[in-house]
Amino acid sequence: MTSTGRAAAAGARIGIDVGGTFTDLVASVPDRGLVVHHKEPSTPADPSLAVADGLAALLARAELRPEEVTGLVHGTTIGLNAVIQRRGARIALVVTEGYRDILEIGRSRMPSSFDLYAGKEEPLVPRNLIVEISARLGPRGEPVAEPDAAELDRVAARLRATGADAAAVVILHGYTDPAFEEGVAAGLRERLPLLPVTASATVWPEVREYERALVACMNAYIQPLMRDYFTRLEGRVRGLGVSAPIFISASNGGSMSLRSAAERPVETVLSGPAAGVAAAARLGAGAIVTFDMGGTSSDIAVSVDGSPELATHTTVGGLPLIVPVVAVHAIGAGGGSVIRVDGQGVLKVGPGSAGADPGPAAYGRGGDRPTVTDCYLATGLIDPRTFLGGRMPLDAGASLKALSGLAPHLASRGEHGEPAGGDVAGPDGADGDAGGPGGEVAAYRVAASALRVATAGMATELQKIMAQRGLDPRRFALVPFGGAGPTHAALLAEEVGIAHIVVPPTAATFCALGAAGADLRRDFARSLRRPLDAASATRLAGVLAELSARAQEWLAEQNGEARLRGRLSFAADMRYSGQAYELRVDLDPDRLDAEAVSEAFHAEHERLYGFRDQSATIELGTARLGVVGPVAGLPPAAVRPGTGAPRPTARRRVLLAGAWHDAHVHARESLGVGDAFDGPAIVEQDDTTVVVPPGWSADVDEAGNLHLRRTDGAHHPRRKA
Repeated sequence: MTSTGRAAAAGARIGIDVGGTFTDLVASVPDRGLVVHHKEPSTPADPSLAVADGLAALLARAELRPEEVTGLVHGTTIGLNAVIQRRGARIALVVTEGYRDILEIGRSRMPSSFDLYAGKEEPLVPRNLIVEISARLGPRGEPVAEPDAAELDRVAARLRATGADAAAVVILHGYTDPAFEEGVAAGLRERLPLLPVTASATVWPEVREYERALVACMNAYIQPLMRDYFTRLEGRVRGLGVSAPIFISASNGGSMSLRSAAERPVETVLSGPAAGVAAAARLGAGAIVTFDMGGTSSDIAVSVDGSPELATHTTVGGLPLIVPVVAVHAIGAGGGSVIRVDGQGVLKVGPGSAGADPGPAAYGRGGDRPTVTDCYLATGLIDPRTFLGGRMPLDAGASLKALSGLAPHLASRGEHGEPAGGDVAGPDGADGDAGGPGGEVAAYRVAASALRVATAGMATELQKIMAQRGLDPRRFALVPFGGAGPTHAALLAEEVGIAHIVVPPTAATFCALGAAGADLRRDFARSLRRPLDAASATRLAGVLAELSARAQEWLAEQNGEARLRGRLSFAADMRYSGQAYELRVDLDPDRLDAEAVSEAFHAEHERLYGFRDQSATIELGTARLGVVGPVAGLPPAAVRPGTGAPRPTARRRVLLAGAWHDAHVHARESLGVGDAFDGPAIVEQDDTTVVVPPGWSADVDEAGNLHLRRTDGAHHPRRKA
């Protein structure tokens, strides 16, 4: 529910998500049952400007005083963009002697085995900024070489000469004894007090030197940039009179204090998308696929039984990242993705984006390149007068002009040179058989074709990702969010065979809502790398006990937000001896003897692969522990009862599936519990638009979620929620 009523009670928690086109803000006031949202155009040059402007507008809209805010949670893609665009700090790397080429060699894999011209990703640290040190541990943690004062002086002098802004330290087998590697880093900090030095084993002590080195380098690479941003952010927030603690969304779906995020920014690189997935998992919709379509890109994630899928290995900017993250996968274009024609006359969507400035042609800010948003406008899916609740009227004529300008460049054209698009004509043509002015007709056809291209690309990626996990998308509900997610959701669902869509009340600002309700969370790990027996089981129990103590200490440091002891989860990566990959196995902390641990692994292996090998040796890989500090929950939506058959506020022509239709237009705020209607229909709210195509129905549940279901019976039988 969205409200602008007086929120006099204390306890307001604010979530913020900075996107490429818009900055989303949500205020949650549980004591008053309020959830107030606001969208502010992003300011890419300094994202904190949009945060400050949006926060001021949000406080005014919710009638909140600054002192009534008790917590602010901020998700950002600044670190992610810095890695992707290679515009982080100039960093140096200190490695064990003989391992100077660790980043150049990597895993000795090309990005594409069949592309003879494919180039490897450029390392974050060029070879001339890598310094060797006489320090090394053995595979069991025994010191093989220890640097003395003279060696540290030499390395410090080399680092100073590089002119680096930050440095990372990676010692061979450093994961076996993080204190050893941290001691080397501390010695360098003493000699170079102005140089931030990151020790890899203190960031993420997991086996595999290359991946561990990348985690440390990535942390050092974005740390100066993130610290500068956090300083500006805090200054602007405090300038508005908000004194509440500031938290940063984490890639694992939780949050952490501003101080923790400044120390370990690598754990925030995928924070924005993760917050939305965590919020969707709390909807209680069972098996879901989230579909986050913003201004720049579209992402999906899978959640079953309220638990988002987590990954311990992902890729950022072409580089592997081994810290735990919510498994979010990019699948295609966003609302601001540019429509273009390539050199062969083929219509393409993205990957370039018009961003927030100048934005799509319809924004009227000087942009003349058509985007997906312009296609929505041309096909009638969004109303130029009601965009952002009428606060940002769009220029439909500019969209049509930009789209029609592509028509002459398309390779496939009709009899009279118009772009291919079936029998699509103008919205005023009788049954779509006759159109208006030729330029407008061309624009409609280009728009319809571009939406089909974008949808096909998304569907291909979604089906590939689901197939890799042995999942059938037809058994899942689609939960769209982001500014364009609800608009495009039915198009994607029809393409992949999904018959049920759940649109949350605040879908356009859902990542910000997820941030507002994010629990404090952090993951810990320590690689063991030894056969499972009584001695190693004892070692496993000791490591998990040590990690538990560290987790509780970390929780206590988070500005007092979580005063109770956190919820702990225990797991370990294991495999049969000789296997190439490990399985993550959940463990009972009260049963960590060798017999119980081995049975847990056998059972998980049998569940996944259908067999167990009782005679094989089991190898312990990495011990893992997660801690969650619950925070105040989001207030339940207060949705009024509906009439069952809501009256539309208007009608308009929309272009769907190659034909124009008369669609009823409903205002989202006018819909109540139990209201139901059939498509074609449009549901407008002040920050997004929901499209209900022909052959679909819509109804509202007790929480205000809008359920769309396929009703035509063609491969998609109607299902209950």
